[in-house]
Amino acid sequence: FWDFLILFFCLPVVIFNEITKKRLLGDVSCRIVPFMEVSSLGVTTFSLCALGIDRFHAATSPQASARPIEQCQSIIAKLAVIWVGSMTLSVPEILLWQLAQDTSPVSGMVTEYCTMKPSSNLPESVYSLVLTYQNARMWWYFGCYFCLPILFTVSCQLVTRRISGTEKKTECRGTKHSQCESHLNCTIIGLTIIYGLCTTPENVCNIVVAYMSPDMSKQTLDLLNLINQFFLFFKCSVTPILLLCLCRPLGQAFMDCCCCCCEGCSPDTSSEGCADSKLKTEMSSSIFFDKPRESPPPLLALGTPC
Repeated sequence: FWDFLILFFCLPVVIFNEITKKRLLGDVSCRIVPFMEVSSLGVTTFSLCALGIDRFHAATSPQASARPIEQCQSIIAKLAVIWVGSMTLSVPEILLWQLAQDTSPVSGMVTEYCTMKPSSNLPESVYSLVLTYQNARMWWYFGCYFCLPILFTVSCQLVTRRISGTEKKTECRGTKHSQCESHLNCTIIGLTIIYGLCTTPENVCNIVVAYMSPDMSKQTLDLLNLINQFFLFFKCSVTPILLLCLCRPLGQAFMDCCCCCCEGCSPDTSSEGCADSKLKTEMSSSIFFDKPRESPPPLLALGTPC
């Protein structure tokens, strides 16, 4: 959902600015767009950490094959912590950026752009905090939004694989459950790889700009900033598709919903299609949530003994 917000709100603003050299929504977009983009990095970072912890609990639980389905209230609480924490850490971005204007020496046209400069109207204590954040922003990006999710995911996967390898030797778990756990671990690894590839250029550019900005022109800095933003848009576009492709139960449920909506127009096959999709969804959800299948009731002997 947050990826959708980035593509729905931030992408049109950036494209409009590059075409017209005018900032859509003015100073508001200069503050909201960086806030949403940094919040997106926080949401992805803390979500990967939460998924790594979940996989670790699945591997170390004594009765992992019989884990109950997690309640909706628990999931909403975790999502609330991730979202509120990410947006709280991104609040300095609102105070850091502001709208500026410049006249092109070639065409004489006035262009609008966003500059990283705290407003002098801020209180002195807040102004000093924003300046401190600006000076440490590059290393904060690199440490929290790049190193943390990658190192955390790699560490959880190494521990999980070691525990899973030990349990395979003792044959404590069924083959089907082990395959499901391995598939979910691959999903998390795939999401982490995409995130790492898409955020590496931004961190490299931030380090280069921090030490070489006096020797670089404004056009070069704007180009690097544009490349970083479109890598973020690429991540927001690819992540949902990758999740639907790698996570088979979620992808199957999504396809069943689409097929059910399409088959709703034909009255002859709608009931059969919905019933079939319901059966597939129930089967896939039992795999995804690690819910043990209930043994069918014994059949009563009817008729002759044969």
